[in-house]
Amino acid sequence: MTAAALSAYSLRRRLLAWLLVSTAAIGAIAMIDTWDEAIDTANEVSDRVLAGSALAIAERVIVSEDGSLEVDIPYVALEMLTSAAQDRVFYRVDGPPGTFVTGYQNLPSIQRREGQAAAFGDAVFRGEPIRVAALARSASTGINSVPFTVTVAETTIARQQLTHAILLRSALRILFMILGAAAIVWVAVTLSLRPLYRFSEALSERSPDDLHPITERVPNEVQGLVDTVNSFMVRLEGALDALRHFTGNAGHQLRTPLAIVRTQLTLARRSGNLGEVQQAAEKADEAVGDAERILAQLLLMARIDAASRSTAMRQLDLVDLTRTVTAEHVPRAAEAGIDLGFEGEGEVMAVVEPILIGELVKNLVSNALLYAGAGAEVTVRVGTQQGATFVEVEDNGPGIPPERRETVLRRFERGDTSGQGRPGTGLGLPIVDEIARLHGASLGLEDGSEGRGLKVRVTFLMI
Repeated sequence: MTAAALSAYSLRRRLLAWLLVSTAAIGAIAMIDTWDEAIDTANEVSDRVLAGSALAIAERVIVSEDGSLEVDIPYVALEMLTSAAQDRVFYRVDGPPGTFVTGYQNLPSIQRREGQAAAFGDAVFRGEPIRVAALARSASTGINSVPFTVTVAETTIARQQLTHAILLRSALRILFMILGAAAIVWVAVTLSLRPLYRFSEALSERSPDDLHPITERVPNEVQGLVDTVNSFMVRLEGALDALRHFTGNAGHQLRTPLAIVRTQLTLARRSGNLGEVQQAAEKADEAVGDAERILAQLLLMARIDAASRSTAMRQLDLVDLTRTVTAEHVPRAAEAGIDLGFEGEGEVMAVVEPILIGELVKNLVSNALLYAGAGAEVTVRVGTQQGATFVEVEDNGPGIPPERRETVLRRFERGDTSGQGRPGTGLGLPIVDEIARLHGASLGLEDGSEGRGLKVRVTFLMI
């Protein structure tokens, strides 16, 4: 069996098992208490009958002319004890201490407390357990009275049967209650789980493209699960939208360089001039390079779309990182005839994701080198100002008109409107903006020094 199969269980069966175990434990405790109560009840019933019989015999005790006690046993009194044919009845009448009058002389008596007229107790007679009642009375002679004691006993078969009957009926009632509660729980859980069944059906009937929130009504205890599923579907829809957006952008942006490559290869194949072939190959190579840059930018944008603040964030020296990135772009700046410089001293720490911040700086520098133009100056700075850390790139090139600065932060919108055909993708500044937002930083576009060129600043909160 798989781990999932082993971990699966039925909520209905688990609740039923808990109910049965708990009620069985409570039932066992109740049966113990019922057993004691049944014994007390049986003894109470037996004792009343015994007391009535002893009283009936005591009323027939008289004093003879010679002063001895005589008793005419009323057998109806003994018949009171013979309702259960299997029980046997015994009696004994004793006069003043040490005087036996009649009955079973060996029948054990019981001790009565002083001042107590009747007493009850258990004993053994002829090897059988018996219940005994002793009643103290006195017979009057007209001059004085003669004390006597009547002892009546019976075997305990009927009493035990009564105890067992009470116990059995109690056990049947408890069993009926347990089974009834189990049936109620089974039905109640089944009815209570219906919203979950409808929830499951609502999910199974949906098409794979339908990621709208589930509106099925469920109990409050399950609403958290529904909210979690809805939240997951929202995130999944966002991820799918990002994937579709990436696919559409990739297809649109890569179509042009691939078409150029194909056209140049066709021209090279048809041309018989080596110079024309080399020229076509160079143009095809440039188109492949453009495609590589576009794909790299699109992949970086997709990564930013899927990123979030996480444990990847750590403290980093922005001066060291930015100086390194600037140095990597010096050869390219020299080829373009641009003076690339760096300003920044000491350590300027910020909590950032190193790879993404590296891409942010690369895009800022590359954008400046791409659009500043030959003979321009580009300066990269890192510092602190008014309690905030900043990274900025300033150039004295043509810049971006103020009315277009908000537009160039949109994907695939380029700031170059001069028609010079610079090989940009329109993703540089949007990437910088989204990386800045991911770090809780802000991006600002301003005029350069003396109103010339463009200054792009990313401001971080101080740690």
